Amino acid sequence: MITNESLNNSYINREISWLQFNARVLQEASDERVPLIERLRFLGIFSNNLDEFFKVRYATVKRIVEAGKGAKSELGGIRAEELLEIITKIVIEQQTESLEVLEAIENRLKDENIHIVDETNISWKHHDFIKKYFIQKVSPALVTIILNDLVTLPNLKDSAAYLAVRMVMNDDSNQFALIEIPKSINRFVELPKYEGKDFIIMIDDLLRYCLSDIFNIFDYKSISAHMVKITRDAELDFESDLSKSFIEKISDSVKHRQLGEPVRFVYDKTIEEVTLQFLMGKMGITDTDSIIPGGRYHNRRDYMKFPSMGRQDLLYPKMESLPIKGLSLESSIFEAIAKKDYLLYAPYHTFSYVVKFLREAALDPKVKTIKITIYRLAEISHIASSLINAAINGKSVTVSIELQARFDEEANINYAQQMQEGGVNLIFGVQGLKVHSKMCVIEREENKKIIRYGFISTGNFNESTARIYTDYTLFTSNQNILKDITKVFMFFDTNYKIYRYKYIVTSPHYTKKAIFKFIDEQIILAKAGMGGYIRLKMNSITSYLVIDKLYEASRAGVKIDMIVRGICCLVPGIKGMSENIEVISIVDKFLEHPRVYIFGNDRDAKVYISSADWMTRNIDNRVEVSCPIYDVEIKKEIIDTFNISWSDNVKARLINTPNENEYRINNNPKVRSQIATYDYYLKKLEN
Repeated sequence: MITNESLNNSYINREISWLQFNARVLQEASDERVPLIERLRFLGIFSNNLDEFFKVRYATVKRIVEAGKGAKSELGGIRAEELLEIITKIVIEQQTESLEVLEAIENRLKDENIHIVDETNISWKHHDFIKKYFIQKVSPALVTIILNDLVTLPNLKDSAAYLAVRMVMNDDSNQFALIEIPKSINRFVELPKYEGKDFIIMIDDLLRYCLSDIFNIFDYKSISAHMVKITRDAELDFESDLSKSFIEKISDSVKHRQLGEPVRFVYDKTIEEVTLQFLMGKMGITDTDSIIPGGRYHNRRDYMKFPSMGRQDLLYPKMESLPIKGLSLESSIFEAIAKKDYLLYAPYHTFSYVVKFLREAALDPKVKTIKITIYRLAEISHIASSLINAAINGKSVTVSIELQARFDEEANINYAQQMQEGGVNLIFGVQGLKVHSKMCVIEREENKKIIRYGFISTGNFNESTARIYTDYTLFTSNQNILKDITKVFMFFDTNYKIYRYKYIVTSPHYTKKAIFKFIDEQIILAKAGMGGYIRLKMNSITSYLVIDKLYEASRAGVKIDMIVRGICCLVPGIKGMSENIEVISIVDKFLEHPRVYIFGNDRDAKVYISSADWMTRNIDNRVEVSCPIYDVEIKKEIIDTFNISWSDNVKARLINTPNENEYRINNNPKVRSQIATYDYYLKKLEN
């Protein structure tokens, strides 16, 4: 919700900016240039994003309201209570649009002979299959709660979907029930194909078709079922019990999340009023909760796993990850890195190099120590197994694992316990700070000297997300950089001591100061008529202090190009404030995730890759590392790939402008940056 009036302000509220980002995801779902099944999956991403938004951001603003605070200065000039109303209005509009998009996609799927059926139009040819599937697979997994005025409603699970059932009995009384949609079963059931057509039914509708089987002991004259969903505050609240370990406290807190305060209630807008009021009364839904009338189906995040039905023509063409020129998976990575630095840009390059590096370290008799930070791991992690393998082989393995990585707490707790049992030395971050940096340093004995090797990344060491997130990883044996990285691990052990770093930039102690210094250098150049230039790529920018510094640079004549995928509180293009700043956002097949800072031009440019977005939390409240790029070829590679992204005129949107999320259109040759980046690396291999 960007207006000309709001653009006269210095900042965009971060919650509204985030909703704009999710609108860009919804644009992909509605874009007819995107393959049909991919469009459904973008609809799932949109829904999943919205769930997380309400668990975290909406819940935070609601807490502010309930504490009796306005927080106007922290919320970009909007009072917290007013912001809740604005959010609800935007979300209702987006939900309405998403339902229209879903209907349009389903109609297009029919043209492709893929039919999504519901309980009202099931063919007799599918009747026996559905009944058998229900009895064998669905019925054993069902949790059905019978309700009446005397029964206290049990805590409904966060973000689980329920069918609210109303039975009108023969004496005209109402009997209510809730059926939890089982998560253990695929939401989409593929029915037998006939006449060259594919058929799919959702579990929700299969349950509606089988209501008479579920409630056959009740004597009713009519029955109906409508979906509802509740979203709870996901903030972790910790106990002060000194007898419990940190792992136990996190584990208990994650379990208690299911009891968090409700912040959003979504319901099928066709539900009977008597059922709606009964449920809301039972659940204690209040005016400060976001009450969203929706469509027939909730938890549309499940569309991320919509079956492909073998229709590759309805998916994006596969792009096989490429090898890195000069770096082999069949020979020693240590030997290669000893000679020069290498850059991995996932998913264009295969993430296997990271796993190979750690596996080699686990077996190499010369390797003495391995130190690594972990924020998010894959469900089945070769990274974790390599580290355990190294510890079993007698290496000293230290892992800083962040147990408070939002929504990955349980997975990280499980891996922490496995690694602890395998002999890995675990560090659970720093009190009051999340460890968000992505780095590894390995010490190897060579000719009676300790030589360091390692990697620094913009993203998580996660094999699964590395296939869909774009991220840079620098492999290096630069002893100066790796000595600094070692000091960060020393800080984990003695965090009362503030270390000095000669090469890397770290949060929470130095990032803001370094950013301001680099910006000031470009301001001096611009004022001297030597053309200051800043190029930035990141997920989000929310720090008002940093935004004000960029405004100062713009007023001095510094040209600033920014690629911001998500939240952007900065307002570009305002005369006298930010006319030299342009901001685009790219949403496409892959999720844009790198943080890159480029200060200056070409050879003289200072180039950093980083784990840190320019948000207050990343600058002041987390352990982050920004790493300088010294290798001339790699510096050119990062600048080249930034320029490819900047030239995008297919998937790039102009953000925080009066025409919200307008596609960037110009007369230049069409450039879809993710395809162009892949082609760039193909050509590097050919050359």
